[in-house]
Amino acid sequence: MPETMLGVGIIGVSPVRGWAATAHIPALRALPNYEIRALSAHSGESARAAGEAFGVSAVFSDHEQLVNQPDIDVVAVTVKVPQHRELVSAALAAGKAVYCEWPLGRDLDEARAMAALAAEQGVRTVVGLQARQAPAIEFVQEMLGDGYVGDVLSTTMVGLSVPGDIVGQPNAYMLDRTNGANALTIAAGHSLDILNFVLGEFADLSAVSALRRPLITIEETGEQIVKTAADQIAVIGTLTSGATASVHVREAVAGGTGFLWEINGTDGTLRITADEAQPQIFPLTVAGATAGKELAELAVPAALTQKWPALTNLEGAPAYNVGRAYAAFASDIDNGKHTAPDFADAVRRHEVIAAIERSAASGERVKAGLLGSGT
Repeated sequence: MPETMLGVGIIGVSPVRGWAATAHIPALRALPNYEIRALSAHSGESARAAGEAFGVSAVFSDHEQLVNQPDIDVVAVTVKVPQHRELVSAALAAGKAVYCEWPLGRDLDEARAMAALAAEQGVRTVVGLQARQAPAIEFVQEMLGDGYVGDVLSTTMVGLSVPGDIVGQPNAYMLDRTNGANALTIAAGHSLDILNFVLGEFADLSAVSALRRPLITIEETGEQIVKTAADQIAVIGTLTSGATASVHVREAVAGGTGFLWEINGTDGTLRITADEAQPQIFPLTVAGATAGKELAELAVPAALTQKWPALTNLEGAPAYNVGRAYAAFASDIDNGKHTAPDFADAVRRHEVIAAIERSAASGERVKAGLLGSGT
């Protein structure tokens, strides 16, 4: 069956930096069944500069104009989290498929509203939880399915987000808890997503969060900003399988383990490592050991890394997993499947984040039936 050619409009493109330029544009350019047909930015000048930089002639400073272009099939929303709901809602209202960056919304209520609107409009969605698409994660799923570790007894995850007490100006907004883009939603959110995707959801959990370094320095100016978002998040819980899970994500520490995820079973252990608790961006290494043997690195099979040959040149780059998510999405459209994470998946992850916040605030353990209730 011939592949569908999908026209993409990207909202939130800077000609010099940002996630659209770093990840979305290289990914889309590499894939034969996508074409970038329009860009929008916060000003006409910025939009024109982005259009020139990336060779796109249709540029807008008004997102409403972009989402209503007849040749746009998919709208990619790559702006800061507080603007997601307005832009996503406009694209959905125009009947377009949407690829929205993670976190989907500032909170669970926003995420649920966008997911409900997408369902009502009957359009397909993708959320930027692209770590699921990493070849290493597919490999780990295969290994577990083949019984490499036996029955999963427990899992442990330790991660580092923002190594040190300095942040670049573009990310300063992440220090304010109300903006919904912080260590809990981003580093912990992406990390928890692969844990739950691979091993199943939480049946119950208990959480502690703390703000241990309330002042952070802005790299470009040396100014110190007061942070209101937690920089220590620790979660312990039971998965629906009965396995015990513990997760500790921290930021603004000197040194420390970047990312370590162990899955311990009756017959063996799998260990997944990376430089930082951003498994969606940083390359993942898989190692394993079966009973009585030493831990050794396991090569991810070529069949998994070569699944989308057009993306081979992006391997190791931030655009790689984004490209794999786009490729999976196009394939899903062609064959009616659901392999790329969508807004419903995003709501599930927002529910876990809300449960962590609720447990940390109350000091109480949250049961499975309550994971999705309220905030």
